Amino acid sequence: MTDETPQGIPEPEGPVELIETDYEIGQDNVEGSVGPFGFDVHNPVFLISGLSIVLFVFYALVFREQATEAFGALRPWLTSTFNWFFLGAANIFVLFCLALIVTPWGSVRLGGQDATPDYSYAGWFAMLFAAGMGIGLMFFGVLEPVYHMAISEPLGVPSPIAEDGTIIEANVEAAKRMGLAATIYHWGLHPWAIYAVVALALALFSYNKGLPLTIRSAFYPIFGERVWGWTGHVIDTLAVFATLFGLATSLGFGAQQANAGLEHVFGLPNNVEVQVVLITLITVVALVSVLRGLDGGVKVLSEVNMVMAAALLLFVLLVGPTMVILSDFGAGLVSYLGDLVAFSNPINRVDTDYMNGWTAFYWAWWISWSPFVGMFIARVSRGRTVREFVICVLIIPSLVCVLWMAVFGGAAIEQVLADPVNSPVKAQVIDSYNPPLSLFAMLEGLPLAGLTSTLGIILVIVFFVTSSDSGSLVIDTITAGGKVDAPVPQRVFWCTFEGAVAIVLLLGGGLTALQAMVISTGLPFTIILLLMCVAIGKGLASEPR
Repeated sequence: MTDETPQGIPEPEGPVELIETDYEIGQDNVEGSVGPFGFDVHNPVFLISGLSIVLFVFYALVFREQATEAFGALRPWLTSTFNWFFLGAANIFVLFCLALIVTPWGSVRLGGQDATPDYSYAGWFAMLFAAGMGIGLMFFGVLEPVYHMAISEPLGVPSPIAEDGTIIEANVEAAKRMGLAATIYHWGLHPWAIYAVVALALALFSYNKGLPLTIRSAFYPIFGERVWGWTGHVIDTLAVFATLFGLATSLGFGAQQANAGLEHVFGLPNNVEVQVVLITLITVVALVSVLRGLDGGVKVLSEVNMVMAAALLLFVLLVGPTMVILSDFGAGLVSYLGDLVAFSNPINRVDTDYMNGWTAFYWAWWISWSPFVGMFIARVSRGRTVREFVICVLIIPSLVCVLWMAVFGGAAIEQVLADPVNSPVKAQVIDSYNPPLSLFAMLEGLPLAGLTSTLGIILVIVFFVTSSDSGSLVIDTITAGGKVDAPVPQRVFWCTFEGAVAIVLLLGGGLTALQAMVISTGLPFTIILLLMCVAIGKGLASEPR
């Protein structure tokens, strides 16, 4: 062990009491070596993950029929077999985060007691939302509330729409509340608790303990020096796979929705070929943002996108049935809190389609995204106390997501119930189930549909770019051993292959393939997150308060 601290890693502030040896790490543990193509090869992590992704892309392209069949069978088996595990783990993450808010550990400041925040609240929230859930909010904001109200029947609440398309008035109010409550459950406390666990672990062990900003560092209290060996290599490699496939799923959703919008507004053909072109072009734009870095690329795009998203949200709220939307927002939130335990219980459920087809997939997706979003949040959260951090990451974003779903989903639900025969939303979500077109179908029922649909397309594309470039920076950091200034060619490599994975998954089975891979990588990483909670407790216990 040497006294040197790796480039880009902060010095530990004050004495470290977590273990008998200190947290300083040798250069040979983190620097790796620079290869012939300018890659910062951190031991085996970059080589194993990079070569595996290249081979996966090759396999999915060459053996498309075989890959399609495999992807189609994988998702239902995983969700039906491990639904109890995903739901149980997510419950633990929520309870753990809530406990941190009320314990004395909440006064610990990330970066030391004298640290100050690097970003204002406005900049911090903008980057958090754009990277964390942007594409998902656009894709599912209309689709999910309408689907749960009319089709999936969460917790056994019956649909208000009969088989002949008529409205069953006796079922309307309960179904509306349940449609929003079931959606809020997927976008509220649970996913943000998953993100908060990873982000807090990374920030604590990097800023307070002086370890590299990479997933393995969080496990030093558990595995000790073994985190610099194969134990750590496996953890970081799993993080790369989870991040890449979680990100590819979102990029696939974004490409399909952008293509649907372009067809709806401009008549552009809606097919896989066009989606491949879209992913390629947007990946090129993301490369430019990646090369500009966090402040010059991701932060600027995130802030611009948040302004446009807020404008679209206000438009739908004010032009749509405003008072009904606000009333449904409150009723849905109350119903969510009242049914939270029932939603979280995996035992003896009558709504297995909802639990397996939606909840289990969502938890795996959020867990796959957690290294990406968690590391991104950690990089912009120095200077916050643990209590401030958890409240802001867990509660405030949840409320904003709830508001988004209530406005877009509430407006769509009212359109369906007001005119079920002619409603474009009913035609695209209930009758034919065309998820990428659901947002534009709702906007079609409001004034200035052409303008707002165009704005929606732009939002999807920019969310696409911010997800891709911020994801590239995160994977780059993991494979470079925690350094935030890895070589440019390495950033280009990961940004390019993120797009390539999204393309081959679309070619090899579309949404089914995307969802199958995100669940398969989310499963082992759930175990990583559970161990991470233990490591956070050990780390916080050693911090001065």
